Amino acid sequence: MRVVVQKCLESSVSVDGNVVSSIGKGLMVLVGFTDGDSVKDIDYLVNKVVNLRIFEDDKGVMNLSVKDVSGSILCVSQFTLYGDCSRGNRPSYIKAMKGEDSIKLYDLFCDKLNSFIPTKKGVFGADMKVSLINDGPTTIIIDSK
Repeated sequence: MRVVVQKCLESSVSVDGNVVSSIGKGLMVLVGFTDGDSVKDIDYLVNKVVNLRIFEDDKGVMNLSVKDVSGSILCVSQFTLYGDCSRGNRPSYIKAMKGEDSIKLYDLFCDKLNSFIPTKKGVFGADMKVSLINDGPTTIIIDSK
């Protein structure tokens, strides 16, 4: 399991020109799953995401989590996080978990995030347009394994 966490001032997801989810200050989280991922991986990454200290304190030091700043999370599924370009220029997605399996893990991941931080979702499997004002910019990649 892999997440890309981006500290944002605001972010949104649109489908067919209509905004389906949006947040203000918080985290844009892109998540991808691979075969063998489990609830253990989800629990590990939920803990990392909600406690990741990438927001500035009153001294300007990255010392606060999204919980500390009363932020929100926008979580978007993204199988392309497991794109492999080691052979040629066209990515292979063979390492990405199949949709019917990954949607269950995606929903569980979002539900567990939401138990700590208000979390909105993208539309699983849709052609989404993601908008983001990355603050910093600050982007962190975390793997569960």
